[in-house]
Amino acid sequence: MLDNVVCEVKRYADMQIEHIRRLSEIGIALSSEQNLPLLLEMIVDEARHFSNADAGTLYLVNEEQECLEFAIVQNETMGTRMGGSAGPITWPPVLLKKDGKPNHSNVSSHVAISGEIVNIPDVYIAEGFDFSGTKKFDAGTGYRSMSMLVVPMKNKDNEIIGVLQLINALDPDTKKPVPFLPKDIDLIASLASQAAVAITNVRLYKDLENLFYAFIQAIATAIDEKSPYTAGHISRVQSLTMDIARAMNAKTEGVFKDFYLNDDEMKELSIAGWLHDVGKIITPEHVVDKSTKLETIFDRVHLIEAKYEIFKRDVKIKALEAKLKKYESASCKVDGIEDIDAQFEAALRSVMDEKKFVVSCNNPGEFMDDEKVERLKAIAAKKYDNDGKEEPYISEDELYNLSIRKGSLTDEERKIVENHALVTFKMLKKLPFPKKLRHVAEYAAAHHERLDGTGYPFGLKAEQLPYQARIIAIADIFEALTAKDRPYKKPMSVSQALKIMNFMKKDGHIDPDIFDLFVNEKIYEDYASRELDESQINS
Repeated sequence: MLDNVVCEVKRYADMQIEHIRRLSEIGIALSSEQNLPLLLEMIVDEARHFSNADAGTLYLVNEEQECLEFAIVQNETMGTRMGGSAGPITWPPVLLKKDGKPNHSNVSSHVAISGEIVNIPDVYIAEGFDFSGTKKFDAGTGYRSMSMLVVPMKNKDNEIIGVLQLINALDPDTKKPVPFLPKDIDLIASLASQAAVAITNVRLYKDLENLFYAFIQAIATAIDEKSPYTAGHISRVQSLTMDIARAMNAKTEGVFKDFYLNDDEMKELSIAGWLHDVGKIITPEHVVDKSTKLETIFDRVHLIEAKYEIFKRDVKIKALEAKLKKYESASCKVDGIEDIDAQFEAALRSVMDEKKFVVSCNNPGEFMDDEKVERLKAIAAKKYDNDGKEEPYISEDELYNLSIRKGSLTDEERKIVENHALVTFKMLKKLPFPKKLRHVAEYAAAHHERLDGTGYPFGLKAEQLPYQARIIAIADIFEALTAKDRPYKKPMSVSQALKIMNFMKKDGHIDPDIFDLFVNEKIYEDYASRELDESQINS
């Protein structure tokens, strides 16, 4: 007799130890699962396993705390699995209030409101709750709901975030429904508590991640909005970057057969794409927006145009003075007026031609060869009288800017713009990115590096440039060449952009394999249909 008691005690102790061990393992598993739908599914699976329940439902309190939404529904006998990996549940939620009052008629809403555990041996003879919905389900399916255990899910702040409902505890031997045993209730309550904490942590992690991404995009938007001419640049580069990365991921043969970025690495690349121009936050607007060579806060070409209006006036005044002198010296017949008019017209044409030339030099699309630069210098050497003070036709700074060979930026201004890549690196290196995002600064700052080492900010060479930086570089170049919102250049067609990038490939500036994939797989097509004018695509 004593031996039987000892054996029974030992069996019970072993079972409890096993339950505790299993509960600990489940806690570890729950805390490591970051996918919320899979986490919810795991909770119901484990709760059913602990209590040997045939069915289980997990409800979550909605954000407005107005109702319980179905998250997971499982029924072994019926072969039913809904929610989680099985897809969304479309059943209507359980209201927490009816007619403005707490809804205590539904057992699940009662538990969510009261925080009490409800253990019902048989729902068909239970009092105090409305089980008409359960009975209707049974009538339509042939199922027999009997025992029910409903447990609130409280997080560490003692807030009820959901309800776990188990149906029909099965006898291990007969497989028939029996009431849930008191010894199982504490285990399920403990599991529900762990589950609530796990759910809260996953939600918090997701909320923080969403906030982080939203903040990144807000910064990118702010940088784009600094200039009306580059609005949308960052988002376009980011989206094209991810298009290229996905195409590389899909390759199972060839150069990229061993290339693969997992979900975390894709997020890391995406963030680098969003932040690749963050350093432009310190770039002066008059440099970013410099659409002509003389533009600062305003386009100084208008000052030169105003000077030439004065020069035109002076030519006219001289002609009139010459005519007046003729008239004053003539007794009757005036000769030479026609000559004066001819000289006036010639001088006026010369002034207007000179003005037209100087204004054309202000255009960044106008290539300045040696002949044009020398003509500019000759004009700058000329003087005019400004209220008794001799002034040059073109100032030294105006001459310097107008003599820019190509584009609108001086060497000093170009260095200011190029400095954004170094500033990007410095800014991002200051941020305590988590380990899985530790390369963001490296990828983002290197989008102007070249494989031959002639890029900036660090002059890195091919062996120092990871694929992620090379991808952003190609996306950035293609976007810049085809952008239709830049005042200093006309947008290129797709074919023109690809032709120029092919030269860059041959010159060792961009990754040849990624560019070939970009062209051969026509990765640019979706981007072009989204962002470019039809004329750019078809030309």
